[in-house]
Amino acid sequence: MSHSVLLPTQFVLYANDGYASHIVRLLLAEKQLNFHLQIIQDDFPDVLAELNPYGTLPILVSRDLALYEINVIFEYLEERFAAYSLLPADPKQRAIIRTLAWRIQKDWFYLGDDLQLHIHDTTKKDFADIFATLSPIFGKYPFFMNDQFSWCDVLLLPLLWRLPKMGVTLPKKHCQALLDYQKRLFSRPSFQQSIKHPTQEQYYEQL
Repeated sequence: MSHSVLLPTQFVLYANDGYASHIVRLLLAEKQLNFHLQIIQDDFPDVLAELNPYGTLPILVSRDLALYEINVIFEYLEERFAAYSLLPADPKQRAIIRTLAWRIQKDWFYLGDDLQLHIHDTTKKDFADIFATLSPIFGKYPFFMNDQFSWCDVLLLPLLWRLPKMGVTLPKKHCQALLDYQKRLFSRPSFQQSIKHPTQEQYYEQL
């Protein structure tokens, strides 16, 4: 696909089924942006190395720009498409959301893809216990620590969606607020859009 034919508000997202790719799909859906999703199933194609020398996914491409770090992608889209803002207007509150987002990524980001691969059952239980401890927080606001849907929710929802696959069971007795949050937010149109993939195809097109 030639990126030069894209309109200014069109994007191509090169992605896989991983956590980071899901975050960007949800971000684009929440911003109501037009994008073509290109699923990469196998090894990183050489042709994409021109866009991202680190060989990682996702990669978001516009007509004249390629971005491959999720925070940079978020900040770019947040600044460019402010009509669907995922940060509060108040500078103090924006800083709070950014700090919470940083903590989510620092503490849990790697678990999104890797927990089921190398973490023992006892650690999975510990992880479930952490969410049980945090569950009351999800009952205080309609969204994560906020009255508005934010960047933190975009980061959390793909992780929560993966918990069953990871083998993490949330005890209903202690996690009702979190389970209610999941049920409500998983039905959000943008999230539903983010989990609907086109037919899985291997990358074969030349840029």
